[in-house]
Amino acid sequence: MTAHANAAELIRCAGLSRTHGSGAAAVTAVRDVTGTLRPGMMVALTGPSGSGKSTLLHLLAGLDEPTSGTITWPGLGGSPFGRPGIVGMVLQGPSLLPPLDVAENVALPLLLAGHGEKEARERAGAALAEAGLDDLAARLPEELSGGQSQRVAVARALATRPRLILADEPTGQLDSAHAAVVGTLLLDATARLGAALVLCTHDEALASRLPVRWQMADGRLIAHEVAAGAAADAVTRQGSIVVEGELSC
Repeated sequence: MTAHANAAELIRCAGLSRTHGSGAAAVTAVRDVTGTLRPGMMVALTGPSGSGKSTLLHLLAGLDEPTSGTITWPGLGGSPFGRPGIVGMVLQGPSLLPPLDVAENVALPLLLAGHGEKEARERAGAALAEAGLDDLAARLPEELSGGQSQRVAVARALATRPRLILADEPTGQLDSAHAAVVGTLLLDATARLGAALVLCTHDEALASRLPVRWQMADGRLIAHEVAAGAAADAVTRQGSIVVEGELSC
């Protein structure tokens, strides 16, 4: 195990569970997840609908609190909740604010994170340029196609240069051609940024492009795989989200 592999943990979970409701109506969405997410990991989170994937993402993002167990964010300086730009998020459905044009939508997380207007505008422009969306900067969300909207959402998530990106079915409402474009943008830009990525998806073509696979069923992580060559010294444990060793992401 390398020194770098031990140097930082973005997130650590111990017995992490989340139950909604109580009594006979209680539903446990995430059950007893233990492990770590390390810098640079690129993970496809797969499983049937209702298996707990979105709830796990919300817990990782600090948007939800566990019913039992613990989650900490040592590599992010504490919970990302209430700290805009610490984690970049890409959602399945429309997420752009209708009154703002594309450039303003991408700049918004930067402004909320405390950057000055000039810097936010410049960094938003750079993110749009990297995504090949310069010509859309002045358009309103209603003037965009579904694929364009999702590419803008990816640019917005990356504009703050987060160390972690969480994507919940980012191509779920797109046809296969547009899904491939959005998927390529997300994976390539994340790799250039050097961020970690957890991508929840039903798209097997997209999932197969990520070097690590977590599979969920009934709230549990039932399998954990590392693609051949993705981590020469990786040690995997079924039912855990632990990966020891460096990933070549």
